[in-house]
Amino acid sequence: MEYYNKVIESVGVRFLKGNNFKIEKAVSVLDYTETENAIILLHQGVLKFGEEQELVNEGEILFIPAGRRIPISFGSTGKKSEISHEHFVENKRKYLQTISFKEIKNLEEDSITLINFEAKVFDVVNFFHSLGIPPFAIRFNDRIATIIEDIIKESEQNTPGKERVMKIQTELLVIEIVRHILKNRLFVEELSTNSTYFKDPRLIDLFNYIKKNIGGDLSNKVLAKVANVSEDYVGQYFKMLTGINPQDYIEYQRMEAAVELLRTSKKSIRDIGKEVGYKDTAYFCRRFKMMYGLPAGKMRRRESLINV
Repeated sequence: MEYYNKVIESVGVRFLKGNNFKIEKAVSVLDYTETENAIILLHQGVLKFGEEQELVNEGEILFIPAGRRIPISFGSTGKKSEISHEHFVENKRKYLQTISFKEIKNLEEDSITLINFEAKVFDVVNFFHSLGIPPFAIRFNDRIATIIEDIIKESEQNTPGKERVMKIQTELLVIEIVRHILKNRLFVEELSTNSTYFKDPRLIDLFNYIKKNIGGDLSNKVLAKVANVSEDYVGQYFKMLTGINPQDYIEYQRMEAAVELLRTSKKSIRDIGKEVGYKDTAYFCRRFKMMYGLPAGKMRRRESLINV
């Protein structure tokens, strides 16, 4: 148990956004994905996920680790349209309407609460994504449901200390998710195996070097020098501890950096691609769409569309 305490202590948590939504029109998104961790509390109606369309009951929760792509269905009435994630993001007002916490408590129509949050080890590695766990339903856990509601209620306030309170509540949310995984023995093998890298300082050095030099030369030759291992061994070493090869990890980090620049700057797609290590803009755009399901040029509109 002390080991898991150390794991939790190493994870930095940040609230990103949260909203209550009324489901205006039933829809099935064939390749739903979130760039950061997403947690969905179902208040009323129907929510299904995965290839088998597993049902989430009212009052239960769906947790989607960052970057995991799954089919997901919202709504219980009428024939569901089957659409891509890109189409869903571009037409979100057609399917979801933002409502307040007070409204959702008195609503008898299909409704959800959606929260996005960041959870990174040493501010570098996306914690839940790195564990390799799939999206899963959280059942019979009123504690997590209450925390989700408390975060949303706080987000709607305009009172001193609001940001601090939301940070504390989001940290508590992450702890309760980990506790739920351990208590119910979900993905314990993945958790114990894939988090072993937290113990290795050489790997942490690699993570930090990659983060600080995301647009530079991150070849295996360079990484080998940082970790003080041979060039022939560095790929095997990295994969042995993380479950992925270093170049796949680097691409994921480059794409995360690109998403952040798209959200926070007015730089061109060409300049952003170069800044995160892609000399070929066309190749950067292809890889970006393959990873996130929509073109880089449309990611800028994503925040406003999600927060309708």
